[in-house]
Amino acid sequence: MRKTTLLVCTLLFLLSCNKKETVEVPVSKAIKGTFYLDVIETGEIQAIKSINISSPDISWRYGNLKISQIVKDGKEVKEGDTLLVFDPSEVKKEIVEAEGRLEMSYAELEKMKAQQQSDLEEQRADYEVTRLSQEISKIQFESATYEANIKRKEIQLNLDRANIALARAKEQIENQIKIQAEDVKQKMLSIEQDKSRLKEAHETLERLFLDSPAPGIAIINRNGSSSAKFQIGDQCWSGQPLIQLPNMNQLKATVQINEVDISKVTKGLKVEIKPDAFSDSVYIGEVMTVANLAVNKEGSSKIKVFPVDILIKDSSKKLLPGLSVSCRLLVRKIDNVVYVPLDAVLSNGLEEYVYVKKKGIFEKVIVETGVSNTDHIVITKGLKAGDVVAMADPFAVKESKDSKQTPKTTTK
Repeated sequence: MRKTTLLVCTLLFLLSCNKKETVEVPVSKAIKGTFYLDVIETGEIQAIKSINISSPDISWRYGNLKISQIVKDGKEVKEGDTLLVFDPSEVKKEIVEAEGRLEMSYAELEKMKAQQQSDLEEQRADYEVTRLSQEISKIQFESATYEANIKRKEIQLNLDRANIALARAKEQIENQIKIQAEDVKQKMLSIEQDKSRLKEAHETLERLFLDSPAPGIAIINRNGSSSAKFQIGDQCWSGQPLIQLPNMNQLKATVQINEVDISKVTKGLKVEIKPDAFSDSVYIGEVMTVANLAVNKEGSSKIKVFPVDILIKDSSKKLLPGLSVSCRLLVRKIDNVVYVPLDAVLSNGLEEYVYVKKKGIFEKVIVETGVSNTDHIVITKGLKAGDVVAMADPFAVKESKDSKQTPKTTTK
């Protein structure tokens, strides 16, 4: 009886150990179905088409462009919404000065015309006196028919002198009119310059207010001098890109594929896209372009990669430019094959094997494998669908557990 009781206890102990071993070793099932060969890379969402909002081109006379107001990064805007305003103080100062110069120029022009009119009237009066004197000399000459030759000669000289004076007076009036016309022309040119300056200042003032040309999401660019996004107080030069306004109806994911896998990637491949911020959401995409030339992965890195653009066919408000995504490029699919997780297949250098759980006990089974992807491998021989396999060597796990439980001895 005692021996029987001892035997039962021993069996219960062994069963409990086996049960405990099963719990400690993670398992998975062999699955039969469609197997996908894939390439997985992380990337970033970008807009296929985007409107660049750049700083205006203004004259150096107005000083540097300084941001006084800017839209919040990532804000949804409508057409006509103000995105950015530059400090208008210098331009407004120029407007006031140009208006002052223009007003003064008009006043000077009126004064000039009045003075010219007065001078011209005075010269015309002198011309009239000269003309009358010439008429008198002419009459005297015509009346001197019976005068002595000497007297007649004197009258002739007086008439000649009067004719010359009259011609000179007339010429002076004509010259004065030309000079006055040129002075007016020069003044008008100065006024036109002032008007042009004033018009330019008003147009510049309008350009300091940048409005959205279309609806979209405002993405603020980074300032090259500080590496931070543009903000109030920053200065920039004319024509510098400040804000991106992407077309949210057409988005793409840009990834970098290493040179080992690039041969598997072709235009038209289907892609599963998972945003890092919304890992429970999956979107469908398609390879749009594959770069012909490799680039360095990171700056001076010697690792070569090929940029690949993936068209995102789904639409969602969750998808925004700049969002990090995980892209699974489905290179090939194989139907009706058995596959298991990669961790389930072990190797000793000569053969590959798995541990199959049968009636609570793990048995070593030699297998033949086929292609693999990031997570799974195809089993061409040795397993059937539904077989439960260990995700690690169960005996190595048990030995590791036993070694941890063995009490250490110390020598004093």
